[in-house]
Amino acid sequence: MTNGAIRGRFAPSPTGEIHLGNAWTALLAWLQVRAAGGTMVLRIEDLDPDRSRPAYSEALIAEMKWLGLDWDEGPDSGGKYAPYCQDERRGLYQAALERLDAAGLVYPCYCTRTELAASAPHAGEQERVYPGICRQRTIDPARRAKRRPALRLAVPPGEISFTDLHAGWISQDISREVGDFVVRRSDGVHAYQLAVVVDDAAMQITHVLRGDDLLRSTPRQLLLYRLLGLKAPVFTHVPLLIDNQGYRLSKRQQALSIAALRSQGVKPEAIIGYLAWKAGLLDQYQPVKAAELVGSFALARMPSGPVVVDCPLPV
Repeated sequence: MTNGAIRGRFAPSPTGEIHLGNAWTALLAWLQVRAAGGTMVLRIEDLDPDRSRPAYSEALIAEMKWLGLDWDEGPDSGGKYAPYCQDERRGLYQAALERLDAAGLVYPCYCTRTELAASAPHAGEQERVYPGICRQRTIDPARRAKRRPALRLAVPPGEISFTDLHAGWISQDISREVGDFVVRRSDGVHAYQLAVVVDDAAMQITHVLRGDDLLRSTPRQLLLYRLLGLKAPVFTHVPLLIDNQGYRLSKRQQALSIAALRSQGVKPEAIIGYLAWKAGLLDQYQPVKAAELVGSFALARMPSGPVVVDCPLPV
């Protein structure tokens, strides 16, 4: 990729301290953009009012800069597609939702947790498929008065397919494998699937690189792009970092947060070099600055499966 028009982004949620897994996807997304001479965007996905904290946003901005990962547009630097925090963009999500509603593509869902649990999959199935309970039934006035509904997208039949730059050809029949999915929660918060589509389109994002835990949700987003008449970006889903027990890294693992590693004396070059080695960008571990990796970035060198993190990291 050598087209300077490429626009990529890193879009973390400020719900805790960022960890090594966040740095992994941030580094790879940053390298994809910088290797192409493109524009990097930082967007804070603070859509969930119950879990997002301004202090986490401030910390992640500081820690990304400490790692040597910069951006051209973001909440601290501005840009032509501001604002760069989702909490300030709720009007855009509502406008998109109203367009879907006007087209007859959404409906209210009054299902309780008990009803949803009753439709849970059998053992071994990965995801609950919503059976369309509220799509067909008439809601009695008493039920309407007691509960504020979620809003679901009435998913049309048929497969959504795309080519992922790392995972290859992906195809999913959303109506069978997921069902009608939520586009606005019952508490009034717009769903991630809708918000991320609206934001990436509005910010003219051309390339999205993120963890493959989001791979199954991509067809839902592509469907929303189609229904809203928006241009979808090119997707790259990279393997996740996992611990020795096979669990993916999370914000609950405080020992692997960037703040904890920094307090232990681990240098940013050590973290970047370690991640680059695990990504196949270095033949062996060595400390390195992010900028020194731009010329060696290649998706073809990435591992195909989850990447095990060995602890402790080199200091």
